[in-house]
Amino acid sequence: MKSIIFSLILSIILTNCIQSQNTRVTNAYKEKEVYLQNLLKEKGINNFEINIILIGLKKERTLQVWVKNIDSEKYEHLIDYEFCSFSGELGPKREQGDLQIPEGFYHISFFNPKSKYHLSMQINYPNKSDRILGTKEKLGNDIFIHGACCTIGCIPITDDKIKELYVLCTEAQKNQPTQIPVYIFPSKLDNKNMTILKTKHKLELITFWENLQTGYNLFYKTKKQISFSINNEGKYVFK
Repeated sequence: MKSIIFSLILSIILTNCIQSQNTRVTNAYKEKEVYLQNLLKEKGINNFEINIILIGLKKERTLQVWVKNIDSEKYEHLIDYEFCSFSGELGPKREQGDLQIPEGFYHISFFNPKSKYHLSMQINYPNKSDRILGTKEKLGNDIFIHGACCTIGCIPITDDKIKELYVLCTEAQKNQPTQIPVYIFPSKLDNKNMTILKTKHKLELITFWENLQTGYNLFYKTKKQISFSINNEGKYVFK
């Protein structure tokens, strides 16, 4: 456990060093820092003292940003960013080249200040669930939230908006004891939307989405970070 914590701290330190020397990140702070600080002040948060959770809703093509003060228990909705492009359809990513945006519970695993899509943040696809349920050895990777407006399975939100999100996440990672969570759902998974999904999709997908719905409901009820494990069948088990 100590080695894992040390590795995480070292990773954060190295990332911050790299980012502080990068022109794109510097410019993002110049353009967006004051705006974001004012946005956070409306929630009673000063000086980027935040934890953050990102929630992607594919049908709505929306990336929600939830934040909380580092001393608070519950997250509050801060802002939404629109997917400016979309690939694939509703349903999880199961193999390389299927154009799908993943669905499930992830975290940001890497910040890329020199992305060919201006700035980008990688999520840890494939996770254990994806490796169990997907096509073995053909899962693909390199799934990012990024700038620009093109995608083959990533979440693009334009160069302008990625500057805002990148600054928020860069600041949040300094405060969070774990990596920044990214939850991705096919749509809002309230009962109304689940009823609609059940009329249009196969049982295998519905079963998967019902599993995601448990986590969805847990977050929106408690407004707290979800704690979960993944069992040997690839199912999320919430704690």
